[in-house]
Amino acid sequence: MSVADCVDGEIISADSRQVFRGMDIGTGKDMAEYHLPNKTIPCHLVDIRDAGEEYNLYQFQNDFIAAFNSILERKRQPIMCGGTGMYVESIIRGYQLPDAPVDAEYRRSLQEHSDEELSARLASLVKLHNHTDTETRDRLLRALEIQEFRLQHPDQFTHLPIMRHLVVGVRFPREVVVERIGIRLRQRLQEGMIDEVKALLDNGVPRERLLRYGLEYKHVARYLTEDYSYDEMYTNLYTDIRRFSKRQMTWFRRMERNGVDIRWLEGADGLDSNRDKIIEMIHASV
Repeated sequence: MSVADCVDGEIISADSRQVFRGMDIGTGKDMAEYHLPNKTIPCHLVDIRDAGEEYNLYQFQNDFIAAFNSILERKRQPIMCGGTGMYVESIIRGYQLPDAPVDAEYRRSLQEHSDEELSARLASLVKLHNHTDTETRDRLLRALEIQEFRLQHPDQFTHLPIMRHLVVGVRFPREVVVERIGIRLRQRLQEGMIDEVKALLDNGVPRERLLRYGLEYKHVARYLTEDYSYDEMYTNLYTDIRRFSKRQMTWFRRMERNGVDIRWLEGADGLDSNRDKIIEMIHASV
């Protein structure tokens, strides 16, 4: 936030779960950090949908464009932050996506096909840059649905504005990352993460949707609705978050291999030092 303060910036969140209201602790919104002693840093694309609603990459791109343009109109500096690699990369590399609606009839036509057959069909339609679209049956069906729509409506795509970008990442040694994950998980549980998930269930968010949100929401929902002990929840959640953090770094390394220049800073250098380096890079890139 101090970087945004120093460069007259506003934050655009690129987190796929922070868009949902009522999902605060488990997504690490940490909204108090946006309130500095002398001002509040504006943050966009947080709390813009009700928990349980559908939200996809196409919608994110359009919401990003609206936020980006509004920030520029105020002559301020847009700063995109977040941990959803696909969302970040879709902006940096300018993915053009169609607004594909759910097609129940098309999905029914695929019911008799195995996941392997559907994966092969998807690979024949589009180059797979990652495996997230084939991790679950729902993701696989949605990816095929999008590609079918693309073939039938080649003129309906998002069009991102031309923008220069500076990509900065902060990294820590793996053992430090693991330690920080444990500290953060215990803190979130102490702050009421279980009560947060219970409130979502009580307010009508389907259990199946919470399972799809993954990580904290998946494991706490299982703890609340299954014969799933607290210790099992904690151990499995801790393991999944560690795996997720490794997949994030794998994603960013793949972005680098595909030509994205990521300026890495060392977390051990401290917040103040890294803030100054980022500000210097921003000024040099303007």
